[in-house]
Amino acid sequence: MSEQKVLIGPGSHVVLHFSIKLEDGSAADSTKVHGKPARLTIGDGNLTKNFEDCLLGLKAGDNEEFTLEPEDAFGKPLPENIYHIERVRFSGDTPAEVGAIISFSQPNGREIPGIIREVTPDVVTVDFNHPLAGQRVTFAVEVLSVEAP
Repeated sequence: MSEQKVLIGPGSHVVLHFSIKLEDGSAADSTKVHGKPARLTIGDGNLTKNFEDCLLGLKAGDNEEFTLEPEDAFGKPLPENIYHIERVRFSGDTPAEVGAIISFSQPNGREIPGIIREVTPDVVTVDFNHPLAGQRVTFAVEVLSVEAP
């Protein structure tokens, strides 16, 4: 008699390796880089609902890949998330360099990362969209273990 494997469902405790790959095949994120699998509970907010939905029904030992359109992954870039900040607000400690990711403090004390997209003598353009917004991604998972809630 074979042991029945637990399927991933709401509230399941899951240990898995995952990779997020871009259309060109490059890896945007992977737990395998550090050899530390992710541990999560379905519904705990660690993954978005669309990523969690890909996991539902899988079991330990499964290896799957899912391609998600931008609106199902990290969303589309929103113009209201692009800010133009006076150059004088940047200092030697926080240089304004295109491509740099800088953490900005919000009024509530939360930190939010922004990517510098353009620098002129007077203004720095900062993009607060998720770095993968607008990207079609492949979500590859290797499920290591599943425990029922």
